Amino acid sequence: MNILGISAYYHDSAAVLVQDGRIVAAAQEERFTRIKHDHDFPLLAIRYCLAEGGISEGELDAVTFYDKPILKFARIMETYFSTAPKGLASFMKAMPLWIKQKLWIPYNIEKGLARCGVGSKQIYFAEHHESHAASSFYPSPFEEAAVLTMDGVGEWATSTIAIGRKNRIEMVKELCFPHSLGLLYSAITYFTGFRVNSGEYKLMGLAPYGSPKYVDKIYKHLLDLKADGSFRLNMEYFGYMQSLKMTTSLMEELFDGPPRTPESPITSREMDIAASIQVVTEEIVIRMARYTKELTGMKYLCLSGGVALNCVANGRLLRENIFEDIYIQPASGDAGGALGAALLTWHQIENQPRTSNLKKDTMQGSYLGPSFPDDEIGAFLAANNYVATKIDGDDWSREIAKRMADEKVIGLFQGRMEFGPRALGCRSIIGDARSTDMQSTMNLKIKYRESFRPFAPSCLEEKAGDYFDIDRPSPYMLIVADVKKERCLTDSDGKTVPFDEQINQLRSDIPAVTHVDYSARIQTVSPDTNKGYYDIIKAFYELTGYAVIINTSFNVRGEPIVCTPEDAYRCFMRTEMDCLVLGSYLLEKSEQPEFDDDVNWRDNYTLD
Repeated sequence: MNILGISAYYHDSAAVLVQDGRIVAAAQEERFTRIKHDHDFPLLAIRYCLAEGGISEGELDAVTFYDKPILKFARIMETYFSTAPKGLASFMKAMPLWIKQKLWIPYNIEKGLARCGVGSKQIYFAEHHESHAASSFYPSPFEEAAVLTMDGVGEWATSTIAIGRKNRIEMVKELCFPHSLGLLYSAITYFTGFRVNSGEYKLMGLAPYGSPKYVDKIYKHLLDLKADGSFRLNMEYFGYMQSLKMTTSLMEELFDGPPRTPESPITSREMDIAASIQVVTEEIVIRMARYTKELTGMKYLCLSGGVALNCVANGRLLRENIFEDIYIQPASGDAGGALGAALLTWHQIENQPRTSNLKKDTMQGSYLGPSFPDDEIGAFLAANNYVATKIDGDDWSREIAKRMADEKVIGLFQGRMEFGPRALGCRSIIGDARSTDMQSTMNLKIKYRESFRPFAPSCLEEKAGDYFDIDRPSPYMLIVADVKKERCLTDSDGKTVPFDEQINQLRSDIPAVTHVDYSARIQTVSPDTNKGYYDIIKAFYELTGYAVIINTSFNVRGEPIVCTPEDAYRCFMRTEMDCLVLGSYLLEKSEQPEFDDDVNWRDNYTLD
């Protein structure tokens, strides 16, 4: 049975194809259109999934959309009526989108499928948080588990507790709009000058530079937190119900001044606000998890929803040992909802069984996007007269490792593209974690982003415990753990270090991946899921004695992760990367012809 899952019209549109319960293909629309967080109908992602699965007319059995638009519309209308006339400007902006697009999703699905040359025998609509819960539980290695979902808002729910047993999911508890952990975090993201729905991870990265001086004010004025993790927000401080702003002027009194202007210098105030909201977020997550354990009695926990991408909170949750183990969906945001929607149809509607293996999930490393064979890459290089050397066998990983050891920055493009927000070694920029200059070099000359942003380490799975305080695999870069104390260097003079100096301070023998608080967001790499990437790190280990390297996503600020060889080459030439790996081909920047960046690459992605 062929089932297509779709998420669209809010942010991070995506499509997923499930065939007889197996995840065959999954991709976000942004990777094809090159529009970051593209929210439009995922026509190109659908075309990819259908092609990957070999689906032609008459072979698509069902399509499932990841939420229920009519219920969401009812919530939006009720919210506007309850706040009128204050919400008029927001109402006037939102209604045209609903009337022209979002209320016609069944028709848009049929129209989109027709443009792909197929139709569907059945169209289903799942509830938003059911889709999140399914995306985490069904691929998990657990036969039964509690499921906790936390995000901004679905139809009405903002957080839910569910129980997964075999092929069934039972929703048992929910917290409803406007009281939302995701929206609380997004409101502070907005106030500190970052973009909502994309800048939350920046706020998380900024938090260790500050002091949590506003925690008491947040608890006193912004929310009433209960022992079970439920809470009520003081809506006098939040504007998202009735305006185009996330916060009101009262927030300015609470945080000693107006919101930070985007792109303006970051001050100690923003660092302290970030530190404070991170403390509060972690406390809410821990309380919710404890209550989930008490309510369900389950040994294992599955997490999904946008808040589950807060890897600092995830790391603390593990250390609290509330559950024997946790599983986090690598595409926990709205894109992953497309996966959950498809799996719900297979298991809940079709009542098909699932198999679980306590040692392995069914996400296939989240390598579910397009791949490009060497003959196609070779043809692309030849057609454009790009200079490359083809390297086969063990020499491939050794040559890449040698260049990293020489502190070269390398764009790595190999295998299937990752599904979700993290690059995991197939669309990555990699470098030497031992380098004292690599963090600032990559941030300012490669990624063109804020200098404080940390980089993640990729480590051989069996060697992770040598570098980090972690006792289990972390294949999806969703857990933060401390760098081993014996690897850390400390400054004993007790002086306050300026922000710019903190960024470049030497903290450990792997300084490029050690954050200001001596932590790291870890990816463990196994040969079972990504042998090519594993071989590179192993070759680096054999050359240097270090089994850890830098991994950051292959993109520049404001653009999605690269998808095609052309995307990769363009990013390579627009930055100060030294080398590019395209499959078996190695390209040196110094050998490339003059590059014309004015080519209208979107011509390659026509929709008709």
